[in-house]
Amino acid sequence: MLLQVRNLCSSFFLDEGELKAVDDVSFDIEGGETVALVGESGCGKTIVANSIIRLIVPPGRVKSGEVRFMGRDLVRMQPEDLRLVRGRDIGMVFQDPGATLNPVYTIGSQISEVLRLHRDLGPQQAWQEAVRLLGEMGIPEPEKRAKSYPFELSGGMQQRAMIAIAVAPRPSLLIADEPTTALDLTVQAEILDLLRYLKDQYHMATLLISHDIGLVAEVADRIMVMYAGRLIEIAHSRDLFSDPRHPYTKALLGAVPTLTEGALSPLEGIPGQVPDLLDLPSGCGFHPRCPLADEQCTAEPPPMRDIPYARRAACYKLKHP
Repeated sequence: MLLQVRNLCSSFFLDEGELKAVDDVSFDIEGGETVALVGESGCGKTIVANSIIRLIVPPGRVKSGEVRFMGRDLVRMQPEDLRLVRGRDIGMVFQDPGATLNPVYTIGSQISEVLRLHRDLGPQQAWQEAVRLLGEMGIPEPEKRAKSYPFELSGGMQQRAMIAIAVAPRPSLLIADEPTTALDLTVQAEILDLLRYLKDQYHMATLLISHDIGLVAEVADRIMVMYAGRLIEIAHSRDLFSDPRHPYTKALLGAVPTLTEGALSPLEGIPGQVPDLLDLPSGCGFHPRCPLADEQCTAEPPPMRDIPYARRAACYKLKHP
């Protein structure tokens, strides 16, 4: 198993109290597998990613749990060792490439720096490889674009450049946090096609984070659904879409527009509000919005348990086929 996350808890300690951003999260990712982590904005998806590579800044911190990558616990790893793992073995694509790329260095020099550090290439070799990578990312005129600064590139090109930096060391795991945010639909599809190509080309596992469950449908092997800091369902993509088990997953899929006989199906809204992570409801975090909730749901958070066909869900009202 490439990545094993066990009972991960991460919180932000604010003047108002403890904000439980990630609460008892456990999952696995196998080598070469693409797993999507989906849920509404603010549910804790990005904090899961940042917890894995220990990029949470104070007042946040990983409280407890294990993150085992290739058998080594990243939570307890020394900082100097972790820095090598981050760049060499785990690549990261952040939400906003415009804010992540260094504005005073050319795109080619930023890719070259990564190649020199993690693949021990000389300056000329690193530059040639940077140009090659930009071409592989689908950027036209890669020799010219390598000499460009980030502000001279479109949003889609900036994202492709960020992906080039992330995959330059040929990592075993790529974490892509909302890689299609603020891009138009055509560019979104192109970026997802690129991620799929890179997975096959480099035999890379991918953790794909998105608030759009429909967007990841054709890319992910498995999908993990998150709500209020907790995972509530994990299943193979085809099973999740054809037969969602958790009430929140069903509601989330009901809010995705679909074409039926040439017309858009009516959208089904989810009643209520996303809970405040500083003041979570007792029991299941979804119970104030759930049509199936009863007294049992308000007492204790339901544990994640195995259900048929290699899937897991956390709900007291699960009914097996």
